[in-house]
Amino acid sequence: MPLIAIYNPVCGNRSAKDFFDTHVIPLLERYNEPIDAIFATEYAGHAGELLFDFIQTAHGEISVILGSGDGTLHEIINYLASVATIQIPQLNFILVPCGTANALYASLFPPSEHNNVAYKLQSLHSYIASSQTIPLALATATLLSPLQKTIPEVVISSVVVSAALHASILHDSEALRERMPGIERFKVAAQRNITNWYSSNAKLLPAPGSGRVQIYDPTIKAFVDHPESNEVDHIVDVNGPFAYFLSTINVDRLEPTFKITPLASTMPGEDATCELVLVRPLRDPSISVDSTESRTSFAPKLWAIMGTVYQNGTHIDLRYSPDGEVTSSGDGPIVVEYMRCGGWEWVPVSWYKNNLETV
Repeated sequence: MPLIAIYNPVCGNRSAKDFFDTHVIPLLERYNEPIDAIFATEYAGHAGELLFDFIQTAHGEISVILGSGDGTLHEIINYLASVATIQIPQLNFILVPCGTANALYASLFPPSEHNNVAYKLQSLHSYIASSQTIPLALATATLLSPLQKTIPEVVISSVVVSAALHASILHDSEALRERMPGIERFKVAAQRNITNWYSSNAKLLPAPGSGRVQIYDPTIKAFVDHPESNEVDHIVDVNGPFAYFLSTINVDRLEPTFKITPLASTMPGEDATCELVLVRPLRDPSISVDSTESRTSFAPKLWAIMGTVYQNGTHIDLRYSPDGEVTSSGDGPIVVEYMRCGGWEWVPVSWYKNNLETV
């Protein structure tokens, strides 16, 4: 089986080349694992081109040591899906986390100390030991715009599809990448968007196996059928405004300790489903209207909610008190709605900052 390496020299803190030269290649040599080619990407989208060119010269399965973050894998998947004119063989990715957040790697190999060398080589050691591979689920996002008569854009995701705050964070953090290569830029982008609400409506589609949308019940700490997903109508309509709207596949976290969909790993579903997390400010008993004052008063609560994501994903158990305080006890309205569904539709009411982002 051919083995190649592709690394992105400018991802994360730009250490990929040095890490490959110092650790990855010597480890392969130590275990007599021959490598057919080593490529460094030179521009956005290049990784997909490099792999596609190699596929056309190879036969059978290909193993790819990928030194990057989640974005480079995203580029590869979408490039192969968009230009492939030949049968794509099975691809086995050996991940070396060189990016900023490395959500997929951190989910597959939950970290204790995620910056040490041994931790970053776990996937490569698994390959050398001929460990069993883990299939990667893919989600297809179709982007439609009623404002333009264009062909719909189709994007494939292997980690996250989001709208609302998280999409704004990803969008705005790109401008901060040069000055802030680490995850701190995500917090800066979050602060800039924390008072934004997003006027959209969403339709949650049932899981293919169960035929239901499910919602997490913090009282019994388990998923149950959503009360609006029944035999008559399986689809659940969820109206905004939204402060947070995000779905994941394959991962339970977006950073090493940011466990946004924690039950994806500890209580995995039987179907191929999206793990969906959303926050709707009007569920807060102290807020009845969407106003500048309401958005300002809710911002500290949303910031606190996001803080509990870093506390082993305890945000999914939060409740509102009768006066609108966010608490970890009581039986008030659920703060974070955590659902499982087969897919979803996002229909903006207002087009201001209602972009979607995929990784």
